[in-house]
Order: sequence, then C-alpha cells, then structure tokens
Amino acid sequence: MIREITAAELHSKLEQGAGINLIDVREPDEWEEGHISQARSIPLSEFQAREGEVHLEEGDVVIICRSGGRSGKVCEYMRLKGFDVVNVCDGMLAWPGTVVTGQ
Repeated sequence: MIREITAAELHSKLEQGAGINLIDVREPDEWEEGHISQARSIPLSEFQAREGEVHLEEGDVVIICRSGGRSGKVCEYMRLKGFDVVNVCDGMLAWPGTVVTGQ
C-alpha cells in the first residue's frame, strides 16, 4: 500500500518546517513552468537511471508530479524495492503555494 498525502497537506508540512525530501518527477519543461522551491527534479524518463539520487537528501521521501499518476508509479516502483515513500495524490494541479519558474 502506498502512503498518500494531498498537495495541501504537503504545503502545511513544508510551512511547519518538516523534514521532507521532495522529488518532482515531471519532465523538464513542466518543471521550468513552475515547481515547489524545496523540490528536486528527477524526471520520470530518467528515474531508473537516477534512482540512487533519491536518498541524497534527508527526510521523508515525497514524490510529486502534475496530477498524482506518474508519482504514484514511481512510489510503487520504490515500494517494490523496499523503500518507504509518499505520493502527493493530487499533484501540482492542487498545489496551493507559490512556485518557482525556470531551472
């Protein structure tokens, strides 16, 4: 079973200073259009090759994409490898906070 949170819950946790290792799996063009400042980009198309980067940061691993579908697939993949990860089930479409544009 994959653990899930909403974008609003993620926003609240980040505002409270929770230790979140946030990974955005959208593609570079989507990332540049707007992303959460605390996130790191590991696009789904590169994820298997770069999965070793997931745990380079401390904190609970939380995966986000546009609407929760791609991040859910990444979470399932990581869960099968024995990692505890959390999916943002409604993704960036529901993000209530500000975003950073560009790289």
